[in-house]
Amino acid sequence: MAPRRSKVGRRPPRKRTTGRARQYRLRLYVTGATAKSIRAIQNVRRICEAHLHGRYRLEVIDLYKNLPLARGDQIIAAPTLIKRLPAPLRKLIGDMSDEQRVLIGLDLRPHPPVEREHGRT
Repeated sequence: MAPRRSKVGRRPPRKRTTGRARQYRLRLYVTGATAKSIRAIQNVRRICEAHLHGRYRLEVIDLYKNLPLARGDQIIAAPTLIKRLPAPLRKLIGDMSDEQRVLIGLDLRPHPPVEREHGRT
Protein backbone atom coordinates (compact mmCIF):
# COMPACT_ATOMS: atom_id res chain seq x y z
CA MET A 1 0.00 0.00 0.00
CA ALA A 2 1.44 3.37 -1.04
CA PRO A 3 1.75 6.09 1.62
CA ARG A 4 -0.75 8.92 1.41
CA ARG A 5 0.63 12.24 0.33
CA SER A 6 -0.26 15.35 2.25
CA LYS A 7 -2.41 17.93 0.48
CA VAL A 8 -0.31 20.73 1.94
CA GLY A 9 1.79 22.41 -0.74
CA ARG A 10 0.02 20.70 -3.62
CA ARG A 11 -1.23 22.72 -6.55
CA PRO A 12 -4.98 22.95 -7.05
CA PRO A 13 -6.23 20.95 -10.03
CA ARG A 14 -6.03 22.87 -13.30
CA LYS A 15 -9.18 23.70 -15.14
CA ARG A 16 -9.41 21.90 -18.42
CA THR A 17 -9.76 24.05 -21.47
CA THR A 18 -11.28 22.89 -24.68
CA GLY A 19 -9.11 25.15 -26.77
CA ARG A 20 -11.98 27.59 -27.21
CA ALA A 21 -11.44 31.20 -26.30
CA ARG A 22 -13.51 32.77 -23.54
CA GLN A 23 -17.00 33.70 -24.63
CA TYR A 24 -18.32 37.12 -23.62
CA ARG A 25 -21.96 37.72 -22.69
CA LEU A 26 -22.82 41.40 -22.85
CA ARG A 27 -26.04 43.29 -22.25
CA LEU A 28 -26.45 46.91 -23.37
CA TYR A 29 -29.33 48.90 -21.91
CA VAL A 30 -30.48 51.91 -23.95
CA THR A 31 -33.39 54.33 -23.89
CA GLY A 32 -35.17 54.18 -27.21
CA ALA A 33 -33.62 55.50 -30.41
CA THR A 34 -31.91 58.54 -28.93
CA ALA A 35 -28.63 59.77 -30.43
CA LYS A 36 -26.72 58.63 -27.33
CA SER A 37 -28.30 55.15 -27.47
CA ILE A 38 -27.53 54.72 -31.17
CA ARG A 39 -23.94 55.88 -30.61
CA ALA A 40 -23.52 53.41 -27.73
CA ILE A 41 -24.84 50.50 -29.85
CA GLN A 42 -22.52 51.38 -32.73
CA ASN A 43 -19.50 51.82 -30.46
CA VAL A 44 -20.04 48.54 -28.60
CA ARG A 45 -20.56 46.59 -31.82
CA ARG A 46 -17.45 48.13 -33.38
CA ILE A 47 -15.30 47.38 -30.32
CA CYS A 48 -16.63 43.84 -30.03
CA GLU A 49 -16.05 43.06 -33.70
CA ALA A 50 -12.51 44.43 -33.50
CA HIS A 51 -11.51 42.67 -30.27
CA LEU A 52 -13.94 39.77 -29.71
CA HIS A 53 -14.91 38.71 -33.23
CA GLY A 54 -16.91 35.50 -32.98
CA ARG A 55 -16.51 35.31 -29.19
CA TYR A 56 -19.35 37.45 -27.90
CA ARG A 57 -23.11 37.70 -27.66
CA LEU A 58 -24.57 41.18 -27.30
CA GLU A 59 -28.14 41.75 -26.15
CA VAL A 60 -29.46 45.27 -26.71
CA ILE A 61 -32.35 46.03 -24.37
CA ASP A 62 -34.56 49.09 -24.66
CA LEU A 63 -35.54 50.25 -21.17
CA TYR A 64 -38.83 51.58 -22.50
CA LYS A 65 -39.80 48.09 -23.66
CA ASN A 66 -38.34 45.94 -20.89
CA LEU A 67 -38.17 47.78 -17.58
CA PRO A 68 -38.47 44.65 -15.36
CA LEU A 69 -35.25 43.24 -16.82
CA ALA A 70 -33.50 46.53 -16.05
CA ARG A 71 -34.72 46.40 -12.46
CA GLY A 72 -33.25 42.92 -12.11
CA ASP A 73 -29.86 44.19 -13.29
CA GLN A 74 -30.17 47.32 -11.10
CA ILE A 75 -29.76 49.78 -13.97
CA ILE A 76 -29.69 53.39 -12.77
CA ALA A 77 -28.53 55.14 -15.97
CA ALA A 78 -28.52 54.53 -19.69
CA PRO A 79 -26.75 53.56 -21.80
CA THR A 80 -25.23 50.90 -19.53
CA LEU A 81 -23.14 47.98 -20.74
CA ILE A 82 -23.00 44.92 -18.50
CA LYS A 83 -20.32 42.26 -18.92
CA ARG A 84 -22.00 39.17 -17.50
CA LEU A 85 -19.40 36.61 -18.58
CA PRO A 86 -16.58 35.97 -18.09
CA ALA A 87 -16.59 36.88 -14.43
CA PRO A 88 -16.36 39.30 -12.74
CA LEU A 89 -19.53 41.16 -13.65
CA ARG A 90 -18.80 44.72 -14.75
CA LYS A 91 -21.00 47.74 -15.57
CA LEU A 92 -19.99 50.63 -17.81
CA ILE A 93 -22.13 53.75 -18.21
CA GLY A 94 -22.08 56.15 -21.15
CA ASP A 95 -21.99 56.08 -24.94
CA MET A 96 -18.90 53.80 -24.97
CA SER A 97 -16.94 56.29 -27.08
CA ASP A 98 -13.79 55.90 -24.93
CA GLU A 99 -12.51 52.63 -26.42
CA GLN A 100 -9.66 52.21 -23.91
CA ARG A 101 -12.09 52.54 -21.00
CA VAL A 102 -14.40 49.95 -22.55
CA LEU A 103 -11.51 47.56 -23.20
CA ILE A 104 -10.35 47.87 -19.59
CA GLY A 105 -13.94 47.35 -18.39
CA LEU A 106 -14.16 44.18 -20.47
CA ASP A 107 -10.75 43.00 -19.16
CA LEU A 108 -9.29 43.11 -22.65
CA ARG A 109 -6.47 45.53 -21.83
CA PRO A 110 -4.29 45.75 -18.75
CA HIS A 111 -5.05 48.54 -16.34
CA PRO A 112 -2.75 51.54 -16.74
CA PRO A 113 0.10 51.66 -14.22
CA VAL A 114 -0.57 53.60 -11.06
CA GLU A 115 1.79 56.51 -10.55
CA ARG A 116 3.06 56.70 -7.00
CA GLU A 117 4.69 59.58 -5.27
CA HIS A 118 7.98 58.74 -3.68
CA GLY A 119 8.31 60.68 -0.47
CA ARG A 120 11.66 61.53 1.03
CA THR A 121 12.35 60.80 4.64
